[in-house]
Amino acid sequence: MHDAAAEPDDNGYDRPSKSQLKREMHALQELGVALVELPKDALKRMPMPEHLADAVHEARRITDHEGKRRQLQYVGRVMRSLRDDETALLRTALEAYRGVNRAATARLHWIERTREQLLADDAALTEFIRVHPAADPQEGRTLIRNARREAQQGKPPRYFRELFQWIKTTSGSDDEDDGDGQPGHQDNDDDEA
Repeated sequence: MHDAAAEPDDNGYDRPSKSQLKREMHALQELGVALVELPKDALKRMPMPEHLADAVHEARRITDHEGKRRQLQYVGRVMRSLRDDETALLRTALEAYRGVNRAATARLHWIERTREQLLADDAALTEFIRVHPAADPQEGRTLIRNARREAQQGKPPRYFRELFQWIKTTSGSDDEDDGDGQPGHQDNDDDEA
């Protein structure tokens, strides 16, 4: 299972300590839990053996607290049966997903901050246009004016959302970094009513 410490350690033992084995077991258990908690589209891209995929899908399906706890323990046992290269591949894929997800989230937060700045200060549009010369200043001014008006009148945030999309589109050189290559992947603002 593990090729840990074949050489004797300071105490003269030629195997990993119980504490080390327990730490490795808990790390695999946590990796299994992380797989169960992934969104469905990310889970499909994880390089899992079939028996692990079945155990993970079953854990996602179970809603009963005690049943889910037992299934997560089973996922951990299945994780311990994997070879080191399989777990390393899973860890790498999970970290890559988390990195992409963090980058996409950071971009969304930047767009939201930019939108708030544009709505709060007219000088922010000048700065935005300077940084993104492809942006149409007239369209930006119109969207900002309409978003402010609809906020004052308590209307649904149509132009508020359109301003978000305008910022996202005109700051376009970052679109390739926009997540996992799926356009509209994180357009959660469109779902608000």
